[in-house]
Amino acid sequence: MERQDSSSAKWWQLAFGILCMAMIANLQYGWTLFVDPIDAKYHWGRAAIQFAFTLFVATETWLVPVEAWFVDRYGPRVVVCFGGVMIALAWVLNAYASSLPVLYAGSVIGGIGAGSVYGTCVGNALKWFPDRRGLAAGATAAGFGAGAALTVVPIAKMIATSGYESAFLYFGLGQGAVVVVMSFLLRKPSVSAPVRRKSLRLPQTQVDRTPREAVRTPVFWVMYAMFVMVASGGLMAAAQIAPIAHDFRVADVPVSILGLQMAALTLAISLDRIFDGFGRPFFGYVSDRIGRENTMFIAFSTAAFAVILLLAYGRTPLVFVFATAIYFGVFGEIYSLFPATCGDTFGSKYAASNAGLLYTAKGSAAMLVPFGSMVAAAYGWTAVFGLIIGLNVAAALAMFVLRPMRLRYLAGSQGTEAPAGRPVQAI
Repeated sequence: MERQDSSSAKWWQLAFGILCMAMIANLQYGWTLFVDPIDAKYHWGRAAIQFAFTLFVATETWLVPVEAWFVDRYGPRVVVCFGGVMIALAWVLNAYASSLPVLYAGSVIGGIGAGSVYGTCVGNALKWFPDRRGLAAGATAAGFGAGAALTVVPIAKMIATSGYESAFLYFGLGQGAVVVVMSFLLRKPSVSAPVRRKSLRLPQTQVDRTPREAVRTPVFWVMYAMFVMVASGGLMAAAQIAPIAHDFRVADVPVSILGLQMAALTLAISLDRIFDGFGRPFFGYVSDRIGRENTMFIAFSTAAFAVILLLAYGRTPLVFVFATAIYFGVFGEIYSLFPATCGDTFGSKYAASNAGLLYTAKGSAAMLVPFGSMVAAAYGWTAVFGLIIGLNVAAALAMFVLRPMRLRYLAGSQGTEAPAGRPVQAI
């Protein structure tokens, strides 16, 4: 007989997942701190070094469906434990990398580890919270978005005092160890656990669709295209924020906020992680109430405005700090809204696998990061910012295509005509 989950079990599982996500955050969001120090030592060039970032994101995302397959069969513990070992190995390898192939190998290993943790924790949250997908996915993704906030300053200081190699080594081992310990506390919900049912003004399916069925629908590919458009701009910004700050000559300028003073770049990265982390559960919560597509439109439009502000006034240190904070505050919501929308559209049973397939859009978007470096070298940051603005505006307008398409798909798949304003039963 299957055991019943206690009412607090899902919240503990959510907390364990958030902590695991926080431990892999630096692999992506701390990377920008290492780019210029690596280039200063080996003179490989920013574009060549940033290709390692592309490999990391591509491996992290494109293998998530495979890792989800293992989760479905062996549970979250073994996959997350494996991920912890891999992320530690990756940064240890980066610490001793004296050639680009070794740096690239570390990025691939880190991507495999981070994807194992990310896909498992988000999928597990969607299964534990079928009635609060936006909030659960957002809170879990917040660990990834804000996890680097507390460690940005220590990493920056260690790079300055002991070299980037020491930062790679010690933070890599520490982060990996925490993930391994947390992995033994994770589990999937019991199949006999009761699912609370309530009415929501959200279009949600009552039919579970397999990954094979999901990828055959046009609505999946519209979501995929929107994900790519927004993620590509955010990844470019995340990977290039330090080079941008140096080129704008604001990186080392002291900025004071509420009595706290630090270099503009360090403060910007710290606030970016805080705003990013807060934005993911906030927009997930909002989307549970006003709808996924409406929330997407608000967030994507705000992102475009923030980049316009950065383009126009970003050479002022205080504006640079706040414009990037606003941008990342609304960028991170894609990691809560798209998994939640995917769960609403294709159901809970295969939520991890379906969300994993959609998450590969981030890997596709990562292919534009080196392109951003080349555009910046040839035409300056104005061209890069214009590209990011255009992608966010296009994604914001695409919601007018996505919403009616989803409504038609759900009405057809369930054999009912569900008008946009009618409450739909949550599963």
